[in-house]
Amino acid sequence: MGRRRWRDGVGVLAVVGADGEGVRVPLEVASSYRARTKGLLGRDSVDGVMLLTPASGVHTFRMRMAIDVAYLDRRLNVIAVRTMRPGRMGLPRLRARHVLEAEAGAMGEWGLRVGARVEVVEGSAESAGGAGRQD
Repeated sequence: MGRRRWRDGVGVLAVVGADGEGVRVPLEVASSYRARTKGLLGRDSVDGVMLLTPASGVHTFRMRMAIDVAYLDRRLNVIAVRTMRPGRMGLPRLRARHVLEAEAGAMGEWGLRVGARVEVVEGSAESAGGAGRQD
């Protein structure tokens, strides 16, 4: 499997459950150094989820809200999910290659938990059809 490279922009994140059913969520991709460094800083909310790539850890210093953080391996399998309050430093995960950030509680609603698999579809955020839509 080749190394995945995404550009900064928007798309759709599909959370695939064990039964093959899933949820599609609006996605923002932060792949440049500048975009990853900024992340969700300065925001009061986020519509959907932000993918930081490559990344193995995050912090919430100077953030205004609590966030859910999911660590993904190179095959986009979820290896850990945490909720972080503002002003915290998350431990880096050795196997993590990508990190997802969303508002606190959102990942639980989407069924995003350890062992789940996600897919990234680049393109228009409107193609998501609304956060949390069941396929």
